[in-house]
Amino acid sequence: MRQTCCTFMMLLLVVSTGTAVAQTIDAGRGELPVHVPAGYDSGTPAPLILLLHGYTASGAQQDAYFNLSGLVDDYGFILVAPDGTEEASERRSRFWNASSSCCNFFGSDVDDVAYLTRLIDAVKAEYAIDDSRIALFGHSNGGFMSYRMAHDRSGIISAMASLAGADQSGSPENPVHVLQIHGTADTVIAYEGGTFRGGDTHPGAKASVEAWAGHNGCSGEGVDTGTLDLDQGLDGLETDVTRYTSGCRAGGAAELWTINEGGHGPAVSDHFSRLVVEWLLAHPKP
Repeated sequence: MRQTCCTFMMLLLVVSTGTAVAQTIDAGRGELPVHVPAGYDSGTPAPLILLLHGYTASGAQQDAYFNLSGLVDDYGFILVAPDGTEEASERRSRFWNASSSCCNFFGSDVDDVAYLTRLIDAVKAEYAIDDSRIALFGHSNGGFMSYRMAHDRSGIISAMASLAGADQSGSPENPVHVLQIHGTADTVIAYEGGTFRGGDTHPGAKASVEAWAGHNGCSGEGVDTGTLDLDQGLDGLETDVTRYTSGCRAGGAAELWTINEGGHGPAVSDHFSRLVVEWLLAHPKP
């Protein structure tokens, strides 16, 4: 244990499977699991992915949904799935203070950008991290927060993926690779844009991606490049892939995966999570 801007505590836990090693770290809000690949070598920096949960959920619940911790050995990345703070309601629902649209409904002044930045620094203090591959993946409110971090910390975030989130962050200082995944039948965070629980209007999925394509210097319209099968609850290759890659600044592509007839919480599979992880790791900072 050492003292820096906050106390970082590490506990070694043996995982019964004998594969990934789970440890814990504290960046000021209590201990969080750190999922480290079994083959981790301090001489070889590893990518870092932060998984950000949706409103009312937790990091553990979000990982149970996507099972990213089950992929750390295969892809060699380090994973942390932090918790937002509890709102001042009877339900004490967890949230990220990401934007005026979602989901700070009780006027909290919590600074989640500062917290997540401390968390990244805490992990880097204990592990060899590949600075060109520090990425975020968020669902719903976690997607909003991923956009917020990509904007506010564009100098350190290489890539982000948002499932059913939206962007309100404005123009960043640096390019960041952005992937938006969204179902056209989402009744919570509408694909075409809208409001959630009385918050400010949020942009739609395409508008969010096009904004980042512009931030990243991409020119021209998005190009449809194929289809994917992301939602096990829908038949066939239900997802259209649209890429904005022409003329983009180094480190700044933009991409949209549209799940036709998909809802707010698609029936994801291991295949879905692998595709997202592969996308994040394939889009480093230059």
